[in-house]
Amino acid sequence: MNAEITPDLPADLDASFGPFGRPLFNDPSVRKLSRVGVVDIGSNSVRMVIFDGAARSPNYFYNEKVMCALGAGISDTGRLNPKGRVRALAAIARFEAIAQSLGISPLTAVATAAVRDAEDGPEFCADVLRETGLQVHVIDGPEEARLSAQGVLLGWPGSYGLVCDIGGASMELAEIRDGRVGKCVTSSLGPLKLQSLKGGAKARKAYAKEVIKDLCEQMGEQKDRLFLVGGSWRAIARIDMHRRGYPLHVLHEYRMTPKSVRETVKYIQKSDIDELRAACDISSARMALVPIATEVLKILISRIKPKDIAISSYGIREGMLYEQMPQKLRDRDPLIEFARFSESKNARMPGFGTTLYDFIMPLFKSAPFATKRMVKAACLLHDVTWRAHPDFRAEVCFDNSTRANLGGLSHSERVFLGLALLHRYRNQRKGSQFEDLFGLLTDSQQREAEILGKAMRFGAMLWMEKDEKLGEIRWFPKKKQLELRLHLSAKPLFSEVAEARLSSLAASLNAETIVKFNKASKDS
Repeated sequence: MNAEITPDLPADLDASFGPFGRPLFNDPSVRKLSRVGVVDIGSNSVRMVIFDGAARSPNYFYNEKVMCALGAGISDTGRLNPKGRVRALAAIARFEAIAQSLGISPLTAVATAAVRDAEDGPEFCADVLRETGLQVHVIDGPEEARLSAQGVLLGWPGSYGLVCDIGGASMELAEIRDGRVGKCVTSSLGPLKLQSLKGGAKARKAYAKEVIKDLCEQMGEQKDRLFLVGGSWRAIARIDMHRRGYPLHVLHEYRMTPKSVRETVKYIQKSDIDELRAACDISSARMALVPIATEVLKILISRIKPKDIAISSYGIREGMLYEQMPQKLRDRDPLIEFARFSESKNARMPGFGTTLYDFIMPLFKSAPFATKRMVKAACLLHDVTWRAHPDFRAEVCFDNSTRANLGGLSHSERVFLGLALLHRYRNQRKGSQFEDLFGLLTDSQQREAEILGKAMRFGAMLWMEKDEKLGEIRWFPKKKQLELRLHLSAKPLFSEVAEARLSSLAASLNAETIVKFNKASKDS
């Protein structure tokens, strides 16, 4: 596994919970973030998101977007798009009414480039306040960059590199390193603004080169990862997936290289835009901006030469949530917090995941921390889909893991987690409808996921109470011996089915099994 989460542990960890610390989602300082509503009034769209669940890895309880194009024509008129103003005001009124009905009013609302640049921006904010009672906070470019970068940190704790957020009327850059936001700069390189630039593609290219040169000089050398935030970048990523025939259609953490971006730019230029839009499920309003956005992206990557490129679905809205988090929550692993929250809400025996983790860990004793992290998450999630029909439980587990709205997981880790949970309910993966995704893992990773899944499948049969310790596994990799030691009181649990599951696990390990019963105390 190649996660960027490192075992640098927060100071508030309780040793009894191991290297992942005490769950925080019920902590009083965190519980108030369990449902938070934000409104992002952008140059191209107005969106409301209501976050819910484990705040460190929130679920999207409600998510609605209206394409208003507030910034359309602003370069020519200096004012907001009149039709966009009407649509935006109606959308915000609807959002505030929904928030009131859910008991989470008032919403936190921010407006970005179009409203801050337009001469009638203050008038628009006054209209919103009068019509809805909602106070709109108009933020400047560097603050927009900072909040977007914090959104990236919500999904990638401890990440480093350059965040580039493109909106309709602006483009921001922010440096992140060691879990902190550094330098932030802003520009007017938004597709809606560039659309009306006189002189066509040639003039846009010259202008973009000049602006990006100035931005890069302000930021200094940035050759690490480039994180892309914004709807136009996500649309380009969808097209890149389509061109490559990439099997996992999850945008967050999707990786591209500078070479693949250049190839996708050429692919867009030679394609029929309407056919491409339909094939990639991109709105016509968004697709109209894609060719201009590709011109900017091509110049940007040519200038900074990043080592790789990652798409972030998290941006300014998630950054607003991150802003409200106490530091001890920011320091936590979003995957583990999500898994703990899911277990507490959905498992038949909340808390058993930790017992299962302790039981099977001898199989992964020498594994790197990134793998142990996957083992922990899988154990916590091993029973959360028990309500699904038994015939489909394995597929539901896999689909939920690979496509869930989660931060802190690369695409290969999503598939690893899904495959482990698939094997929790099924011995064989051959013939699965998800076989095309298995190729995102190496053969050794697939085998490791299989071992993890079969270990959970066996271990889940041996406990009736979450804290009861009836036995242990000992693994001798050099001897290829898998030893199971059980207390005599657990003998009735070691049935024919349990024995068959142990044998299946041993087969995946290419090992022989030894089963021993003893009369020692259960807790010894």
